[in-house]
Amino acid sequence: MSTQPETKAEAEALVPQFKLERVLNQDQNGRRISLLGSIADNPALITLERAALPTGPRLVNVLLNSLANVTNLGANDIYRWYMASRAVRSSASTTGTSTSPSIGTSTDTDTDTDTNAAPLAGTDLADLKLNLIYPCTQQHIKKYSSQRVRMVTETPDIYAHHIRPYMARQRAPPRLDWIFNILDGRTEQDDVIARVDWDAPSNTGFLLLPDLNWDRKTVEGTHLLALVQRRDIWSLRDLRKKHVPWLKAMRSQIVKAAAAAAAVPTTTTTTTTTTTTGIGTLAPLDEDELKCYIHYQPTYYHFHVHVVHVMLEAGTTQSVGKAFGLGNVIAQLERMEGGDDAGMHDVDLHYFVGEESELWRSCFGRLKRGEEVDLI
Repeated sequence: MSTQPETKAEAEALVPQFKLERVLNQDQNGRRISLLGSIADNPALITLERAALPTGPRLVNVLLNSLANVTNLGANDIYRWYMASRAVRSSASTTGTSTSPSIGTSTDTDTDTDTNAAPLAGTDLADLKLNLIYPCTQQHIKKYSSQRVRMVTETPDIYAHHIRPYMARQRAPPRLDWIFNILDGRTEQDDVIARVDWDAPSNTGFLLLPDLNWDRKTVEGTHLLALVQRRDIWSLRDLRKKHVPWLKAMRSQIVKAAAAAAAVPTTTTTTTTTTTTGIGTLAPLDEDELKCYIHYQPTYYHFHVHVVHVMLEAGTTQSVGKAFGLGNVIAQLERMEGGDDAGMHDVDLHYFVGEESELWRSCFGRLKRGEEVDLI
């Protein structure tokens, strides 16, 4: 894909073109559904979030047809994210009582649905959040599909012989171009909340920006992402005892920058080491209202830290078997025996993987059956 930034108008024009193929998944609380479809005959994947979304195909089509005020929040390569509202549909009744269903409260029933009803009025309330991946890959479809998960144990030997080579292949161009676009200043620069120690000789720089799963308005839903400038650390496994001072400093700087950004207007301020852009819509945060964690396995293999409000509802992405607290990792590294190069590559890691993932189908599932690993 071209690295030329996509305009807001171009990104927003894609959503009405989405043609539903099937529902991939609905999360446990019924607040998010993942949809597979197409745009201009290319595969596309949309996630819609709100309370109690339906999964019946007919109601899903009603929901898609009702989208209004689609506003693009950002775009980078094949990834785009939006806010939208749901238009109120007119009633066929002459008594003023609506006969169309409430999408926000309906379940799987497809009755009493008028898909041709015209919007009566829009609303300024953005009651839906959309994430669009277009064109999407089979890996995206597997990730967002409903599937069983398995707990696995990744030993240092499994990591060295199978997982590390797999990571290297997952880093092959152009898979991480969207990350490097941000780091190199080509995309999403308006979204960068803070740059800390950028281009420092100590190689300790990182930037802070909103995670695509945050609506950028709800204080207790705050979810930020810290992307490190250095490119030699791919994941949790690359952390060593020698990195402890850097990790401690970064953890402190992350929460300071996140709290400060929430408290200042939407302008840019600069110090000798930090450039901070205010989020502008949030109330001030105390540093102890934020927590930092690392995913393993991560979605992409460039080291990054998730920063969330402590009151954010803990879903799968914060659960045991996925999220490793940054403070706990630092403490573990400090207590390790050995020299500076002792690290997370030397320990067993326990985490969960989906049964449709490459890691299960080609590695851990095969190991369980006593078969040869075929992770390519």
